[in-house]
Amino acid sequence: MKILKYAILVISIWTNNLTNAQIKHYDFNILAFGGIGFGVMENDNTPNYNMNSNSAELLLKYRITHKFGLATGIGMTELMGNGFNINGNFHHERKLLKIPLLAVFDYAISENISMIPNFGLYTQYIFEDKYRFLNDSYKNIYGNWNFGAQLGVGLAFELFTNFHFGFNYSLHYDLSKFSSNSNQLIINDKQKLNKANAIGIVLVMEL
Repeated sequence: MKILKYAILVISIWTNNLTNAQIKHYDFNILAFGGIGFGVMENDNTPNYNMNSNSAELLLKYRITHKFGLATGIGMTELMGNGFNINGNFHHERKLLKIPLLAVFDYAISENISMIPNFGLYTQYIFEDKYRFLNDSYKNIYGNWNFGAQLGVGLAFELFTNFHFGFNYSLHYDLSKFSSNSNQLIINDKQKLNKANAIGIVLVMEL
């Protein structure tokens, strides 16, 4: 009888420790992405043109299981490129505020190296938009929100305890278009950024 009680006690302690170890994986991580890239600005009524990009995202990830979590946060994208339309050649600069919602996976390749595939949706808002022609500059020709989809993969190395650094590749694709504002007569069009590729760095901090 005593042996049975000791056995039950040992099993209870082992189960409790296992549960605590599993709960440890249900935590929050901070993810930071930064990169440079390029894409194609596709227009309905005027020629398409290439855009260079600088982007950064700061996300909070909730780890649902040991290998899967959901992440959201805030990001900023800066676009720059040259094009032309009926008004002549121009230089286009745009800044966007981005809110992504991503599914993030975490696969351990070795003890200190992990792969971080991710995909999801985003919405973004134009908060600065400028077209500079030869003799004039125009602001806020486009505005409002659009949404799109993205996917990426990162390779992270553990530098310190709970801190990882690595490299990331991502692909972004706008699913809806920005419309030109009706209070101006310079451009009357709709556009979206497609085939936007970016490479850069990823930082992971486990909380």
